[in-house]
Amino acid sequence: MMKPGYKTTEFWMTAMAAVVGLLMASDLFVSDSVWTKALGLAAAGLASAGYAVSRGMVKRGGA
Repeated sequence: MMKPGYKTTEFWMTAMAAVVGLLMASDLFVSDSVWTKALGLAAAGLASAGYAVSRGMVKRGGA
């Protein structure tokens, strides 16, 4: 039986990675570093995309 997405470890790990990435992009951790902002946004985007792909595979039955 397939669990709802919010009950999976993948969801919570992705949510934490996205939050940390967005906090990095918002200058909360480091001041005025363009590279830190870019890295934070990239991490948040990649985590979200990876979660979407993995859930799609589970729902399709490919995992």
